[in-house]
Amino acid sequence: MPPPTIAIASEEEVRSGVLGRKLRQFNYGVVGPYPEVQSVWLNAKDDQGELVGGLRGFVFMDWFKIELLFVEEAQRTQGLGSALLAQGEDMARAKGAKNAWLDTFEWQARGFYIKQGYAEFGRIDDFIQNYYLAMMKKVL
Repeated sequence: MPPPTIAIASEEEVRSGVLGRKLRQFNYGVVGPYPEVQSVWLNAKDDQGELVGGLRGFVFMDWFKIELLFVEEAQRTQGLGSALLAQGEDMARAKGAKNAWLDTFEWQARGFYIKQGYAEFGRIDDFIQNYYLAMMKKVL
């Protein structure tokens, strides 16, 4: 039998989801079926209705993955980031999350997350232009 050939996947093949389904079926054999991803999305708007911050994340397999938390510079140090994070964590707990995790560049908000109870568990040095990327987690 000749070895399989490797080729660039087409957009149709990627959109079909077949590869992901194959991986899930394999995983189900180890941990059983797992729940669907549940979104956690929040916006913060000023009195003019302009977006000044927000949080985007999801709950999957007991974990809340925070993909993005942003607050406009003029709104920072006033508690908005803490409020967004706390409400996001509450929503994630209600959806079954027991832990949270995120990554942040060293120039972003590592100190902020430490103040919110997150701990660094990993780091990729020199991720971009000599800056590191920190991976952080928290028990909810």
